[in-house]
Amino acid sequence: MATKTHRTFTTRNDISEENREQLVELLNARLADTFDLYSQVKQAHWNVKGSDFIQLHLLYDTVAEDVIEYVDTIAERATALGGLALGTARMAAKASTLDEYPVDAVDGMDTVAAVADRLAAYGALVREGIDQATELEDMDTADLFTDVSRAIDKHLWFVEAHLQG
Repeated sequence: MATKTHRTFTTRNDISEENREQLVELLNARLADTFDLYSQVKQAHWNVKGSDFIQLHLLYDTVAEDVIEYVDTIAERATALGGLALGTARMAAKASTLDEYPVDAVDGMDTVAAVADRLAAYGALVREGIDQATELEDMDTADLFTDVSRAIDKHLWFVEAHLQG
């Protein structure tokens, strides 16, 4: 995990301080990726062109609406563990591990491929987070990531369906 870049606050939470610090780092890493994913899906939403415009425009908005809720949930979990959520746009841009959205992806199917790639990469990171949270004996964070993973897989299915046929 990344170098400690945050402070912790006193809490009566019974998870050990060492584990809480690692969990906050994990949560902040996924927070950055989640906020970045949200902005990239909105980029696709705003700029998609082609015969499937309205369908994809609405689909991306639905995905983005769900993802922005995960931003809040992940940030609040970090603070509930006594950590500091690192969630500004600049912080997310600096810390995100997702590939940058290709600015030239505006054709419907190009946006589908770009969004699908990012959803798949993000889903893999969240599943790793489930395992990491479990190892740190925090089933609540593992459960949070499980909920996010399940939803992301559903969104990936909806997006990838446009590439299948």
